Amino acid sequence: MTAPAPHHAPAPYSYVSPIPVRRANLGDALASEWTKIRSVRSTLWTLGTMILLMLGIGLGVAAIAAASEAPMGGESALGFGFFGMLPASICVITLGVLTISSEYGTGMIRTTLTACPSRARVLTAKAIVFFLLVFTVTTVVAGLVGAAQVGMVDAAEPSAAGWLRATVGAGAYLAMLGLLSMAIGTVVRHSAGAITVMIGVLLLPLVAAMFMFSEALRSVQEFLLTYSVPSQMIALYTDSAPFGDGGPAGWEPLLIMTAVTGAVLAGAFALLNSRDV
Repeated sequence: MTAPAPHHAPAPYSYVSPIPVRRANLGDALASEWTKIRSVRSTLWTLGTMILLMLGIGLGVAAIAAASEAPMGGESALGFGFFGMLPASICVITLGVLTISSEYGTGMIRTTLTACPSRARVLTAKAIVFFLLVFTVTTVVAGLVGAAQVGMVDAAEPSAAGWLRATVGAGAYLAMLGLLSMAIGTVVRHSAGAITVMIGVLLLPLVAAMFMFSEALRSVQEFLLTYSVPSQMIALYTDSAPFGDGGPAGWEPLLIMTAVTGAVLAGAFALLNSRDV
């Protein structure tokens, strides 16, 4: 009888990919988030509606003012941009919330965090892409609306600072408001709930102040009227404080919104890192 042939273990399978392997970085996360935000229909619908509101309402109010020939009292026509900016902010709020909460609703957030385990990097990339997109679109549209308003209405010539605040300032303010919405969406993790919270932040202080008739609440009423989001938007279009010497004026509304957004966004980073998906 012959001895059985010795058994040899098969050589371990090895494969070297021709594609170079490297560690993922923030640039990869930015590219991923840009692909997401430009490929979903919600971005097209919300930004498209925002553009229509800014153009339609802004030009419509300017046309009414031009037809009435009412005196402007030394103010420029750029202030009419506020009437389109306020309803457009609802579109920005919606898009800001959906940028993060829609992934929680579909469960896609698990895939995102599996592909990029660094949660801080994911939220940073979302914030950068969202801010740049909204800021660019809003600034361009605000510039077009402002130019049309100045040409339609017989009013004082706006200053360079006024032009800058009505375009760059308005774009940055709406983008910051959208970032605040994204931070709230990260905290709440529910689209309808987060949008409801942000609509309350936008309108509730001003509405509540209108019904504070008691003399004991006069200081609270003045504070809400002065620092509500619509009041801060109005202040962007004026050279002096529109609600008294103690209210925000010039670039102060943008600084206030930036500080509030930064604080809430920091809380969103902390919660995202500390809790389960």
